Amino acid sequence: MAMDEQTETTTDVTETTTDATEDVETLAGTDDVTRYPIAPGYRVNVRTGPGTKYGIVRTLPYGMKVPVYCQKPGERVTGPYGTSNLWDNIANGQFVADAYVHTGSDGYIAPRCD
Repeated sequence: MAMDEQTETTTDVTETTTDATEDVETLAGTDDVTRYPIAPGYRVNVRTGPGTKYGIVRTLPYGMKVPVYCQKPGERVTGPYGTSNLWDNIANGQFVADAYVHTGSDGYIAPRCD
């Protein structure tokens, strides 16, 4: 009987691991859009709008790459890639300062957000 309990526990752990993997894939996205790296050594706050006065949705982990669906002018921010008023939309209602994203450009690399 102890063997059955161990098997059930193993099955539960496997299911939990699968669910966690699916959650990470959902957050990271699986579309074919170009992803740009966040500056090395930085954990960047994701905000609800294009400025530091907007609420923080989450903080990106080190080494994250993000999609840029559109860009919007907002608060001017200085980061490792210069000073810019551009904010990158990385998901619905989620923005990061372009000064922390290595896009290879000081200007727009995506359409303007509405």
